[in-house]
Amino acid sequence: MAEQRRGLEAWLLGRGRPPEPRIDPLLRGVLEAASPGLALLDAEDRMLVWNAELARVAGPTMPLREGMPMSQLVAADIRDGVAAALDAGRQVEASLAAAGAPRVMLDRRPLHEDGVGGILRVTPVAAARDTAEGAAAARLQSVGALAGGIAHDFNNLLTAIAGSAEAALARAPMGEASAELRQVMESAGRGAALVKQLLAFARQQALRPRVVALNEAVAAMGGLLRRLLGSRVRLTVELEEPGRRVRIDPTQLDQVIMNLALNARDAMPEGGSLRIATGHAMVLSPEAIGQEILPPGRYAVLEVADSGGGIAPDLLPRIFEPFFTTRRERGGTGLGLSTVHGIVRQSGGFIAVDSRRGEGTRFRIWLPRHDGPADPPAQPAPPPAATSPEHVPAPMTCTAPVLLVEDEAPLLKLAERALTRAGFEVLTAGSAEEALDLLDRGAPRPLALVSDVVMPGADGLELAQALRLRDPDLPVLLVSGYAEAALGRDLTAERIRLLPKPYGLADLVAELRAILPAGKAEVS
Repeated sequence: MAEQRRGLEAWLLGRGRPPEPRIDPLLRGVLEAASPGLALLDAEDRMLVWNAELARVAGPTMPLREGMPMSQLVAADIRDGVAAALDAGRQVEASLAAAGAPRVMLDRRPLHEDGVGGILRVTPVAAARDTAEGAAAARLQSVGALAGGIAHDFNNLLTAIAGSAEAALARAPMGEASAELRQVMESAGRGAALVKQLLAFARQQALRPRVVALNEAVAAMGGLLRRLLGSRVRLTVELEEPGRRVRIDPTQLDQVIMNLALNARDAMPEGGSLRIATGHAMVLSPEAIGQEILPPGRYAVLEVADSGGGIAPDLLPRIFEPFFTTRRERGGTGLGLSTVHGIVRQSGGFIAVDSRRGEGTRFRIWLPRHDGPADPPAQPAPPPAATSPEHVPAPMTCTAPVLLVEDEAPLLKLAERALTRAGFEVLTAGSAEEALDLLDRGAPRPLALVSDVVMPGADGLELAQALRLRDPDLPVLLVSGYAEAALGRDLTAERIRLLPKPYGLADLVAELRAILPAGKAEVS
């Protein structure tokens, strides 16, 4: 028995000759326990032994028999093509000869032993896809969880780095170290952009969705894209009328279009054509698109199609994976398409790609239609201190202190200094519990609450809720590296403003001023 086991192990690892398949009960036990359909083939590709799963897949109209040629499993009109693919060592999808049998994936592993040709694996296509997609989904979920988990700490570090440089630069805009400080801030900004891409993939970035007219958004990008694509790429923009409206962060929609367009440009080094079009779709029943299911509903559709060389079939299922790139030597990070996928999915939409070698690539995005009117254009934000540190806000005279809560000591000190320079009186705490204790011991009622969301113990949301029991009209500004959706709350309905990390100190001051009611704080 020990010798038989060693022989079987060697065979399973692709080494040595298997035990005699017709009489070895151990081999039959292994075959029967296997979930895919398996058959052992002789040197002429005739079936020697098989498991019950293969008999089930073949169906009752195709009884298997010893010595039966493997080719008889496959529909007659594709036998030559299937045999060629298997001989080349490739996996191939095929139809079985039996009526009503499912489509299957076939692959064969040669054993190269006298009298034994190899082992054939037969798996229904649906099961093969479920397994592959489940594994891919698990991998992506793991990376997404990692990205979301590290974002908070990275954003705290980047806020501290950029804030310290910003504060030093504000004190001496033309000092000897000003060039180095600006470089620090620029590097921190690049780090923040990278974290933002990770959060986009993880669907946890802070979005500010608005109802936008899709045609107008695409048309507005046309001029910019023509300059970026260069003269070798012919850009065509086709806008279906009447136009549809969608609810999405306009900046992130621009990023989606930009990323897809630049990706298409890189796929056409010798030039070509790029088509960006809008349309609509009415989905009456669930539809499979790529590796996802498009649910019923009314959608606005955005297409981006190029005439490049296309994507190899073996690479196509992986293009939305983070860090996967075929242009590593040219500086590719593998985050462009994963960012696009994350933005689309976080906005409630779906994306799919189809491509053929030599025939180009087409991305299609379905975004839920919005029937209400488009929101008015957002007012441009004031320039942040990161680019204009010499523009210091006018100091204010306040009637009460701002309660500032942050568990990271460097960030607490930076924010306190910025608010103090802006004229606010500041009461600081390192946790929600400490803040409540200060108030219980007689600290004055706060003018407003500025708090981090993620902290040991009670979080910023719980602190805001506790303080609103004492003062229902208390203005609240929360800072976080996570999106509002990731927090699981409708902050707008709760009259809570969210400032994404990393933030500039001037942004912190401006956001606080924006939530204060008239008369609570005045410019001195």
